[in-house]
Amino acid sequence: MTRAKKIWLLSAIVLSVLIIDQTLKFWVKTHMSIGEEIRILGSNWAIIHFVENPGMAFGLSFEGEYGKLALSLFRILAVVLLFFYLRWMLKENFSAWLIAGFGLILAGALGNIIDSAVYGLLFSESTFHGQPAVFLPPEGGYAGFLHGKVVDMLYFPIIEGYYPDWFPLWGGEPFLFFRPVFNIADVSITLGVLMVLVMQFIPNRRVIYADLHHHPNYPISALPPGAQAQPTANTKGDIVEEQTTDSEALHENTKAPVQGISTSHTDESSAQ
Repeated sequence: MTRAKKIWLLSAIVLSVLIIDQTLKFWVKTHMSIGEEIRILGSNWAIIHFVENPGMAFGLSFEGEYGKLALSLFRILAVVLLFFYLRWMLKENFSAWLIAGFGLILAGALGNIIDSAVYGLLFSESTFHGQPAVFLPPEGGYAGFLHGKVVDMLYFPIIEGYYPDWFPLWGGEPFLFFRPVFNIADVSITLGVLMVLVMQFIPNRRVIYADLHHHPNYPISALPPGAQAQPTANTKGDIVEEQTTDSEALHENTKAPVQGISTSHTDESSAQ
């Protein structure tokens, strides 16, 4: 995939996540009070449950106003660093899957930053079992810049029961999976982190082209001792990494193919 297509992919991921995340948050904020629930298709395990938190993903938080401010500033710094890291990844032509993973993390972080940065300025305060919040209230918002609360609404209590009596520490106590309430931005961050982790276990099968006899698919193993391969770009436009190889091993194994390269071309001397 070319660099231009990767930029379009990254932009589409970030914009899509932000639009879905903010649209759902806006609707919940202006149509529900805190604690109100809507059961999706009448289900007991898929629920829209409106809560707000002053902190991190899945309801985790830092206590106090200074903790909230520190968390908001940390989020902004992390997004700035991630933005420059993605620019570098695009320049170095990293895998589209890896860029997509970091794009999901960036989109999720931006989605929650918007809540904490400006929701306090744009909405009246949501209350328990009261009237929904008002967008742009005449009296002003419920908090200052960077002191807004993150809107969460996705709740999936899939499994509910009790720990067995023999279970350490929690034997006989109630058990609920999955307890946290979260939002689309949290989902985006989680999926992005999982994609990045998975990509670390997938080998990067980059092709080395040998600049020998002007054959672009000439096996690197056919290079004579002391010859050097010239790194170039493959047919998909991806950057090709140069690899160091022992010259004596190349001389002894002149017919070993390189993984990812067609071996239809052979050494002219061996063909004779």
